[in-house]
Amino acid sequence: MNPKLVEITERVRARSATTRARYLSRLAAAPAVTSRSELSCTNLAHGFAASPVQDKLVIRELRRPNLAIVTAYNDMLSAHQPLRDYPEWIKDAAREAGATAQVAGGVPAMCDGVTQGQPGMELSLFSRDVIAMATAVSLSHNMFDAGLYLGVCDKIVPGLLIGALSFGHLPAVFVPAGPMPSGLSNSEKAKVRQLHAAGQLGADALLDAESKAYHSAGTCTFYGTANSNQMLMEVMGLHLPGSAFVPPGTALRRAMTCAAAKRAAEITRQGDSYTPVGEMIDERSIVNAIVGLLATGGSTNHTLHLVAIARAAGIEINWSDFDELSAVVPLIARVYPNGGADVNQFHAAGGMAFVIRELLAAGLMHEEVKTVVGVGLSRYAKVPQLTAAGELVWVDSKPESSDLDVLAPVAKPFSADGGLRLLQGNIGRAVIKVSAVKAEHRVVEAPARVFSSQNEVMAAASRGELDRDVVVVVRFQGPQANGMPELHKLTPTLANIQDKGFKVALVTDGRMSGASGKVPAAIHVTPEAVAGGAIGRLQDGDRIRLDANSGTLTVDLPDSEFSVRSAAVGQLAANQYGMGRELFGVFRNSVGGAEQGAGVFDTIH
Repeated sequence: MNPKLVEITERVRARSATTRARYLSRLAAAPAVTSRSELSCTNLAHGFAASPVQDKLVIRELRRPNLAIVTAYNDMLSAHQPLRDYPEWIKDAAREAGATAQVAGGVPAMCDGVTQGQPGMELSLFSRDVIAMATAVSLSHNMFDAGLYLGVCDKIVPGLLIGALSFGHLPAVFVPAGPMPSGLSNSEKAKVRQLHAAGQLGADALLDAESKAYHSAGTCTFYGTANSNQMLMEVMGLHLPGSAFVPPGTALRRAMTCAAAKRAAEITRQGDSYTPVGEMIDERSIVNAIVGLLATGGSTNHTLHLVAIARAAGIEINWSDFDELSAVVPLIARVYPNGGADVNQFHAAGGMAFVIRELLAAGLMHEEVKTVVGVGLSRYAKVPQLTAAGELVWVDSKPESSDLDVLAPVAKPFSADGGLRLLQGNIGRAVIKVSAVKAEHRVVEAPARVFSSQNEVMAAASRGELDRDVVVVVRFQGPQANGMPELHKLTPTLANIQDKGFKVALVTDGRMSGASGKVPAAIHVTPEAVAGGAIGRLQDGDRIRLDANSGTLTVDLPDSEFSVRSAAVGQLAANQYGMGRELFGVFRNSVGGAEQGAGVFDTIH
């Protein structure tokens, strides 16, 4: 094992000793046989009233497992549209295994791609915790022995997992849908967006290009948060091996969905391999997840989500853990925005099986972890396939990458480090993803232009005011201010400034997520402006230095001057109402900081 991996794992374990023990003690207090044994006859009758006759007989006898299906299905999200048919497949498969399954509940599933730059984006991060609570409500009827969680995208999988961990005595199997077929390449899409941002291409041409990129059922094909979620479910052992990127609408996808249901039944208390998710996800699983994120250049959103997931299991991690692991974990995948390939090309080149095998062989992942298919992460270095007779089997994956431009061995990585850095200095703590940032752009020192919204930035850019070396500061974008929306609209605008030969960087207490690209961006700055963070004291003309190599983010002012400055006051009244935002005031008032996972409930204590 890599000594730094061992050191950080032990540090996380020591840091979390009290809270993890408290969490596990709560799991030990769960019913010893099946939750349904706690129900009265009236309760139970209500619980199976609508079930088919044979299912009623199985549920009432209490001896065989009843599986909860918690689904994020809706047919507006391309990634979730394939989930429509899953419940009936799962119910049939459960019956074949001598079990039953019921749709326990649905959770909301919004699409950040639709809400980017819109008021609804201010609900996006909070939707994760709404989903966690909706998952808990779904499971609260005490009818179930395991959960099958149907979800794919951004906040949805983290929310489902946080909710599942609140019922940590139940086994959990996550069931994905897979990516849409490749359309317009991500690099071509980015070029079109930049041309539109520069005023050189009309809206019709932009919409045509976007429609060619996002054109079918399935997950978007760039390596953003949705596909990073699927990677994480693999390395944390919550999928059946090889599930992440099997396309929807295929025989293999259906077979794996059915197999997930059967496996869920096997790992209940009534089976021979009881695997409660709260025990399965431990400090080693969380460290493996961070390593997977770094090795593949995954979404910066997971510097929030993984923290919140870990806390839901009584485990405390922080950005220093990410930073120190990044120094020893090599980047072995090039998938847009870190490269030109999409996730279909990543999967074809060897995908998750290759990544896991390489990292295990290099001592960069814990092997002896629990998974839904048993102890040992090496099980995930195999790939699923259907035999000629239609039987689902797992076989050894190819020993080498079939496309060295997309997947590289640990011995010859694309980068010696994982490309995710902690920045700290007198402006605060922030994270930066540099895996897509060229070396010559990783240090920027320039005067600041300070804004309170991304629309203000775009207006200034259209007037030519940013055509110079500049550090663009966008504050009052943190979770307490307005729910911490992603600022994707800035990506083509700032890229155009960089392409003109100017030094440009972004500093914000908001998010950029999986689309963080070639412009250096210090994101998630904490403390945020509305909480009294130093970013609120920055002024136009302040000389800011963002140095991703040394891990510093500073303003060139003596502390005696900077610390006594009055903080700016955010004009937040417009963020309080409209598009449902008035319903989320309680979230804005109670949310934690970015490095604590930006959650609205404190699961660590």
